[in-house]
Formats: sequence, C-alpha cells, structure tokens
Amino acid sequence: MRRYGKNPDEDDVRVRPDRRGSRPRSRNRPKHEDAAEGLVLTVDRGRITCLVRERTITAMKARELGRKGIVVGDRVAVVGDVSGDPGTLARIVRVEERRSVLRRTADDDDPYERVVVANADQLAIVTALADPPPRPRLVDRCLVAAYDGGLDPLLVLTKSDLAPADELLESYAPLGVRAVACNRDELATGEGAARVLDLLTDRVTAFVGHSGVGKTTLVNALVPERQRATGEVNVVTGRGRHTTTSALALPLPDDKGWVIDTPGVRSFGLAHVDPSRVIHAFPDLEPGTADCPRNCSHDEPDCALDAWVAGGHADPARLASLRRLLATRERREGD
Repeated sequence: MRRYGKNPDEDDVRVRPDRRGSRPRSRNRPKHEDAAEGLVLTVDRGRITCLVRERTITAMKARELGRKGIVVGDRVAVVGDVSGDPGTLARIVRVEERRSVLRRTADDDDPYERVVVANADQLAIVTALADPPPRPRLVDRCLVAAYDGGLDPLLVLTKSDLAPADELLESYAPLGVRAVACNRDELATGEGAARVLDLLTDRVTAFVGHSGVGKTTLVNALVPERQRATGEVNVVTGRGRHTTTSALALPLPDDKGWVIDTPGVRSFGLAHVDPSRVIHAFPDLEPGTADCPRNCSHDEPDCALDAWVAGGHADPARLASLRRLLATRERREGD
C-alpha cells in the first residue's frame, strides 16, 4: 500500500531523524597542521600540563586519540587555546613517536605494562647507602628496564655519611655504569648537587628509587626554585613514605637539561621485558651470541657466551653481571 501519492510533495515526506546526528561520519580526520609543539610536564587526573612556546598550559586528550596514553616526557601536538591564561584548556591531538620508553609492571606476573616516562636519555637510579638500606635486586631490575627501554643508567648513591659506598660500587663496576655518591651535608651546601649536575647536563634524566632514599631531596637541590614535599623513613618498617604522587618534569638551571622526578616504587616488575633485548646493552658480549641455540636464555649449559669469554673476547665479570641481571625476573626485589 502506497503511503503517499504518485507525486508526493517534498513537504509530505516524513524523514526520521538520525539519532547519531545529522553530520555524516567520515574517516578523514583533520591533520592539525597548525598544531603547536608541546612537552608534557605532568599528568594529573586527566589534566595534562604542557610546555608550549615557553608557556605552561593545561590540556586534555582529544577523543580521536582513543585509549592511547600520554605520559611525562611525551612530545605532543596541541590545538586550541595555548595562551596559558587561567581557566583555558587546550587539546592534545597527536603524540609524536617516542625515542625511548621506561616501562614497568606491578610484578612479574602482571601482563599490564605501565609507561613511566617517555623520551628520557638516562635513568638515574637513586638508592640510599643506609636508612633505608640498599636493595640491590631493585637496582638490578631498574638497570634491566633502562637497558630494555634504551636509556643510559646512572647510579646515584645518597646518605654516604651513614655508610661507605665502596662495596656497592664494586659490585656494579663490571657493568660500566656511571655512579656518583653524595651525603646530606653536601646536598645542603650544594656541593653534592653540583657533582650530580655534571652528569645530567644537556640530557633528560628520569629519577627512580624506592621511598625514603632521598630522591626528591636531591631533585630539590638540583632545582631549588621548585621545592617538592619530602618525607621521613619509618623507623619501624625502614620504609619511606610516598610524598611524590605524580611524575613531574623540571628544567635544570640555565637550560642545562631536564630532570623527571617520579613517585617512589616498592617493586619494579619486568613482565614486559624480553631477555633477548638486554644483551644489546653488552656490546662486548653480543657478538658471542651468534652461536647460541635458538631462544637461548644465556644462562644454560649450551650458551655460546661461555666459550666466547673463555676465548678471551670479554671479561668473565661482564658475563656474570649479565646473568645476574637476567636472573632478576626470577627473583623478588627483597631476596
């Protein structure tokens, strides 16, 4: 049955409204060629603080980015109001390709990896020599994450006035990791901060360490004009209290580089790490893996690295250090 006549008038035709809106969907998305370049300084509950054209602005993630995460250190493209005036809100429409990534999981059985920092050049692993005591297994895990993520490791030992640094430094000497030690008095006078600063110049450095080791105190000494809250170590548990709750990128004085202060960690899961990538941080050992059996763990009887080292191509201490790091996935930090 015809609902309308043979030649219905246009006004007679009933058009059902489109619940999705009248604007047709298109796969063509704007390229935002006029977007401003920005650096993510911190992320807090959906609000992202960025440095854009020497101004600090607040932005939010554009819907077209979907579930793509944004972390401190990301280089982003920003549109909208980038004046930085109070109450303004810009929009991040693109995240540029990352050149390095520091990742961790909650534990070794957790398949969900968390990106901690992007585009850092080096990872400063901060550990106290006492109060709380050093946790070498956690240091080893941070080293593995640095090698896996393409960051150069730097070992920073604090509270050297409470315990000597020689034994810990000796255990990491075969790895060739740069290291520096300082005490609380040196940080107060600026002498210790100056020694650390020499190793940070012209680089983006992420600081990581468990609570109470003096990480944020060190960052405050390096960037005096931006003081972050610090806490004390619990005398009963020997653990520090979390005072830094979100990662924050801070410029070093005189534009000498950037430091990224991260919240204290009590575990550093490595479920995301492929052990075969760790060997890339050992260029003196990597050629010796050419004759290894397929999927070699580099810690088994048929591993070709034993013959490589026995032939005088590398220091045996380097192979022992490699295997110690690879074994961290089977050991908990407190073991």
